[in-house]
Amino acid sequence: MSRVHLIKSGRVAELRLDNPSKMNAFTVQMLDDLSAHLDALERDAELGAVMLTAEGDKAFCTGADINAWGDLNPTEFARFWVRDGHRIFDRLARLSKPTIAVLNGHAFGGGLELAAACDIRVMAPKASLALPEAGVGIVPGWSGTQRLMRLLPEPMVKEMALFGHRIKADRALSVGFVVAVDEDPRAAAQALVDRALTLSPRAVEISKSMIHAAQGEDRGAMVEALGSAAIAASEDRQEGVTAFQEKRKPDFSGK
Repeated sequence: MSRVHLIKSGRVAELRLDNPSKMNAFTVQMLDDLSAHLDALERDAELGAVMLTAEGDKAFCTGADINAWGDLNPTEFARFWVRDGHRIFDRLARLSKPTIAVLNGHAFGGGLELAAACDIRVMAPKASLALPEAGVGIVPGWSGTQRLMRLLPEPMVKEMALFGHRIKADRALSVGFVVAVDEDPRAAAQALVDRALTLSPRAVEISKSMIHAAQGEDRGAMVEALGSAAIAASEDRQEGVTAFQEKRKPDFSGK
């Protein structure tokens, strides 16, 4: 049974973590399911926005299930578990549609890294953030020391990673990591989604790419995507395709 569900309603998709008995901690299968869902979402031309949610009322996600990686040898741990998680979370970060993480409960370790991969976040007052990896002898491996450093002040990241402290919702709001703290974070996220759906889908998509490029993320990919979109709208592109299909020399006009 899948522990990550993809639920579509109109132009909105919900990715829901469903492992509440283990505080929605990630397993190998959950990573695989998330990866497959992200591929499907990227191909969905009608999609307007994505909400990332979790079952239960205690935790959004407390990271990775120790039983999933505890017996891996060093090579397997680094090459597969860490790299796969990093690749999949990067895939979420690069999704062309706007994404909102709904932190209904605690976001620890990989759960915090997952939330950081979304565009914005809303948080319940009772929820908290943490990087507890050092307590079990490992380090953040799914962008906790990289992406989080672009979203949080350095001392706050160190407070979590080096001193084991938890960050409460009000502090997360004060530094802009979350855009709202609400007793009903899902409703707050839905209001943001409803607003996003009134905007131009292509303008939103391109704006997201430009913002990421300004941060040094996927700059080359963004340039190529924008260039390809521009040339795809040209008469020369249509002439080139038509000439190839008709097996003749193209007559380009420069338009």
